[in-house]
Amino acid sequence: MRDKPWYAVVYMFVVTAFFSSIVIGFAEFTKGRVESNKRIAFERSVLEVFGLSAGVPAGRIHEVFVESIREPDDDSGGAYVYVKDDDVKGYAVEIAGKGFWAPIKGILGLKADKETVTGISFYEQNETPGLGAQIESDAFREQFDGKRISLSGDPLIIKPVGAELGDNEVHAISGATQTCRRLGVFINEDVSKWLGEMAGKADD
Repeated sequence: MRDKPWYAVVYMFVVTAFFSSIVIGFAEFTKGRVESNKRIAFERSVLEVFGLSAGVPAGRIHEVFVESIREPDDDSGGAYVYVKDDDVKGYAVEIAGKGFWAPIKGILGLKADKETVTGISFYEQNETPGLGAQIESDAFREQFDGKRISLSGDPLIIKPVGAELGDNEVHAISGATQTCRRLGVFINEDVSKWLGEMAGKADD
């Protein structure tokens, strides 16, 4: 039978189908865990911008999230809300866009005044290790703490390393110009959109 001209084709079809079935089965088997891990990463990111994630084990992230964070609604302009003792303490605005290599997704935290930044965190990024991926570093992220977004023009500005900074400006990462430029674009797009939503609520 191996001498038949169709044997090789059938053999490769069977082998490919067999291993494809294994891969598909494994993907389906782990799908739930993958989605769960993504959700935990997101929730940790939201908690992190409010300083609520320090020392919290992965197994308790969801519990702390549910205790402290209110889901988005019309009143919050689509942002997650940090609530403590029935008072709004801050807003977690989702930021997302195309980085230099792949999508970047994160959270920008703002105080209840809607102007003061409490922090920034990223839960998905695949930028170049040692360069663009440094957006996750403490050195870069800590620059945002306490910054005040501008209510006219771009809310936040990422400037070249060494440049003089204003109240709504941070330094870029050396060697990661494109990642920082794109990050700045979608941060401003998403924050501006959210500010517009909140302004609309105030006018209602």
